[in-house]
Amino acid sequence: MSGVIIVSTNYVTAKYGLRGFNPETFSLIWISAAAFYSLIIILLTGRRRQLVLPGNTIKRVILMGLSSGIGMLLTWAGLARLDPSFAAFLWRFLPLLVIALSFIFLGERLSVRDVTPVAIMVLGGLLSAIGRWDNVGIGMLLTLLGCGSVAIQMILAKTIIKDVPSSTLAFYRVGIGALIVAPWTLFSGKANFNVPLTYWGSTLLGALLGPCISMLFFFRSYRYWDLSSTSIVMTMEPLFVLPLTYFFLNAFPNQQELLGGGLILAGAFWLALVHYNGKRN
Repeated sequence: MSGVIIVSTNYVTAKYGLRGFNPETFSLIWISAAAFYSLIIILLTGRRRQLVLPGNTIKRVILMGLSSGIGMLLTWAGLARLDPSFAAFLWRFLPLLVIALSFIFLGERLSVRDVTPVAIMVLGGLLSAIGRWDNVGIGMLLTLLGCGSVAIQMILAKTIIKDVPSSTLAFYRVGIGALIVAPWTLFSGKANFNVPLTYWGSTLLGALLGPCISMLFFFRSYRYWDLSSTSIVMTMEPLFVLPLTYFFLNAFPNQQELLGGGLILAGAFWLALVHYNGKRN
């Protein structure tokens, strides 16, 4: 729950930062700062030796980092085009993607009962886009691709969390990701750091709360919960994002986005419950 509450602030700090930075520059600063924070946490807690990865986890950690870098670029490019609360609703497709990948790679079960909640989620997404595709379509696609990237990271994390401490995993996730984002931003000519300090402050704060601290909580939870149980808690995220974005950004989704987002949220919660109950039975 702590990880969900903290990561909910991403939509506020990132959306504000994106008002000053372009998505590429923002991604570079965000992920680089997160890597720096994560390394400092490891060093201050005397866990330097934990930076040495077991040989059987190196490939999967590298894949996590690659996916993280690509996902950052996609996610922030999507958020720059969308209302932050609506983006949070779209991110409810993340548990669906995690469950699907868990079935493929971890052998977790799928059943006929999954069909109805998935259909509700898809209906919600379609309803949100009807008549508005020119305005939100690209943002929706980028956000869903970002969801897919994070789903891959969660699957990989689940397979190695017993061998790699959560703080170490959080560091390599963003550290390797920064090595992907940096050349993309610099060589594409999109780098622009000349923005007011308020945007820097929001971005640096968000990098500490989101990809650093919240990921420590999420990865640690994998030691005690399976992915289906974690998905139930993750589904609650928009309930925190709505008041945060309204209070800090004076932004609120329109009626169509609320209706479509509500269907996505209901379907995601139903799907997570189906898998949670299936685990218990």
